[in-house]
Formats: sequence, C-alpha cells, structure tokens
Amino acid sequence: MTNIILCGGNGTRLWPISRSLMPKQFVKIFDNKSLFQLTVERNTQFCSKQLIVSNTEQYFLAHDQLIELKTENNQYILEPVGRNTAPAIALACLSLKKDEIVLVTPSDHLVKNEQEYQKVLTRAKQLATANKLITFGIVPDFAETGFGYIEADGENVKAFHEKPDENTAKKYLENGNYYWNSGMFCFKAGVFLDELQKYSPKIYEASLLAFESATGDDIKRIDFEKMNMIQEDSIDYAVMEHSKNVKVVVADIDWSDVGSFDALYEEFPKDNQNNTINKKYINIDSKNNFIYGDSRVIATIDIDDLIIVDTPDALLISKKGSSQKVKKVVKEVSKNTQLHNIHLIGHRPWGTYTVLEDTPGYKIKRIVVKPGKRLSLQKHFHRNEHWIVVSGTATVTVGSETKIIRPNESTYIKMGEVHRLANDGVIPVVLIEAQVGEYTGEDDIIRIEDDFDRN
Repeated sequence: MTNIILCGGNGTRLWPISRSLMPKQFVKIFDNKSLFQLTVERNTQFCSKQLIVSNTEQYFLAHDQLIELKTENNQYILEPVGRNTAPAIALACLSLKKDEIVLVTPSDHLVKNEQEYQKVLTRAKQLATANKLITFGIVPDFAETGFGYIEADGENVKAFHEKPDENTAKKYLENGNYYWNSGMFCFKAGVFLDELQKYSPKIYEASLLAFESATGDDIKRIDFEKMNMIQEDSIDYAVMEHSKNVKVVVADIDWSDVGSFDALYEEFPKDNQNNTINKKYINIDSKNNFIYGDSRVIATIDIDDLIIVDTPDALLISKKGSSQKVKKVVKEVSKNTQLHNIHLIGHRPWGTYTVLEDTPGYKIKRIVVKPGKRLSLQKHFHRNEHWIVVSGTATVTVGSETKIIRPNESTYIKMGEVHRLANDGVIPVVLIEAQVGEYTGEDDIIRIEDDFDRN
C-alpha cells in the first residue's frame, strides 16, 4: 500500500505560527515533530512507500523532514500550481500500477488513537481489495459547523452534506449516522482513475496529459501550462458524490484537523487552571488560555479564555471561539507586508536564513548553507551585499572570479553583479549578510542558474 500525502495549503488559519513558506504541516508543534512527520510515522506501519504531492517550495521542507525520520521509498509529485484534491490524487495514481492500493491522507491531521486507527485501515484495505472507493467518517464529538458530513447506513454512503449551520449540525449529532468528512480515502489507483474518467472526464484527460508531459522519475515535475489547464475540483465533487461504488469506514480514532487555535488548544497539555503549559508563561489568576511562544516571557493577570500567540515578528491575541477569523488578519497583513508569507527564519533547499534587522535602506541576515549545497547563480538590481564568514569555508563566485572565504574574512558584491555562494566543505557555512540599497525585498533576485530548478 502506498501513502499519498497531500501537502497543499498555506495553513493561514494558524498564522502567525504558520506562513505560506512554512505552513502548519511542517511546523514542529508536537514534541519537536511536525504534523507531516507524525503522518509519515503513523502510516509507515501500513504503507511500504510515501508519494508526496506538493509544490516546489514545500518539496524541500518535506525532503528534509523525511531525512530526519530516515524513511525510505519516498517519491514526489511537484505541482507548479494547486488545482485541488481531485487532480492531485489523479496525478499520484497515474504514477502507480492500477492494482496498487493507496491510502490518501492530508499531511496536517492528528490521530491519537493509533490502535483503533489500525483496525480502521485494515477494514478499509479489505474493501479496497474488493474494488471499492473508501472514505473515512469520523465519529463526531460535538455539533461542528466547520466540516462536511457523510450520511451513512452502515458502511453504505447515503449522501455527502456541505458544512451545516448549527441547528442542522445538532440534528446530525442526534441522528447518530452522520460523520465528519475526514478527507482521507483508500482505493486501488486504477479504480479511482476509472471512476474519475467516468464522472469527471475533463479532469481525467487533462491530468493524464499533464502527467505524460512531466519530467523526472522519483521527483516528477508537472508542466505549469499543462497543470493550469486542469479544472480545479475536489475529490468529493469530482468522484465521491457521484460514484455508486463508495463505502464509508467509521473511524473513532481521536482525530483532529488542527484547523484553528481553538482546536490546537485541545491538543496541548494544561496546567491546573486549564492554561496551556509553557515554560515562558507567568500566570496570575488567569484560566482557560492558549499560550504559545518560546522567545519572550508572556505574563497574564486576571485574563480568561484568550488565545495568545507570540512569534519573533508578530503577536496574535484573540478570544477563544473567534480564531477562525485569523484569515481576515492574514488578508490585512498581506496588503503591505510579507508577514503572511515567511518567518524571520526562512527555509531554503540550500539551508536557512534569519533576518536579524530589517530597516529601510538595509537588511542584515544570518545565512547557513548546508554542506555540499550552493545558492543559485544570481544578481540583484536594487542592492549591494557584504558577506562576512563566521564559520566554515565558503566558495564565492563574483563575476568571473571564484575565491575561498574563511572565517573573519569578507567579500563585497556590487549591485547588478552576478554571484554565487557555495559550501564545498563538510560542515555548515555560517555568514552574516548585510544588504544595502533602496529595496531589499526577497523578490529582487534574477536566477541565472539554479541547482533546484527554481525560477
């Protein structure tokens, strides 16, 4: 069985913890592991390989985190643009043998009852072997209005229902045969593709065309124009709601989509006043608060039922129960800043950078380059750069000259000059970069040559 892991999404509902270039599935929230890593660990017990569907930026995050887990048999489908779950799953299934059973899972969900999860997957695999399409229905704990529902008669699906209002959700809960739609599926790759071709032929044909034009083997890169031609649709709309071949496996697995800070609050350990435990937190007569932050001391006095999320460059304070409105904050933030997009620490395929100071006219960064990696051959139109090596040995190309820069040595790159930074050594290169110019945004870069096929 192959685990198809869908890594799409920007995780904006958990801003400022989650950003576009470091979405929630890759943030190490639980015991220094990410939701993506927990998903992989959970499913490697049942699946012989992972097939990760992501964009190019997220590929490097997934790749690095899989190296940390020391997992094998990892393959990737890299989408240049997201077209929702139906095309993503179709592209993944097209890369597999028709009789291969796949377990499709989001990368950012939490499952805590793994013993029950094992029973659920065993039953799903039995049904998939019999050429059924399986969806997983989560036993609801309360009348949730944020999920779609599956109406069932035993293992037979009677209907799929959109997100309900509160009164309808309460009726679903009382009836006892309505389950949260988990977004997890199990089936043979060929069975799914046959049903997709039957009920959404345009998506099938466009996905097939995109797949056939893809490059690479273990890392398949889909062409932008071909991907953009695929109709955007979810697997539920494209297939599951139409097919007569669908079964539901009821799952009481202590599941959460961790889709809001209110949901995240439920997963964190609490003190005796129901505040989340945090070493940096000082509590004076406060209770029922979600406190997140590890850099500064957070102190509350006579405060109840709040969400306080502190990161180095943004602070969020919300009433509990209102955290779904975070998306509105992200919309405002994105109008004139990059806070929705990236943290002060940016992750790149070659390593990381940390913004130490960002002021009109200049920016100072700490750059760490992994052994054997190098940045793109590039130039900038609006800034000059000064590099000072702190540790390791850097190989620096400026124009036609290549030289070695050692600790406590520096170099200067003039605006418009072609340059490259490489680490040919066996330990990380750490340097301080001072950018000086009228504009120091991350998009002031022209890549001439890149080891990671970025534009």
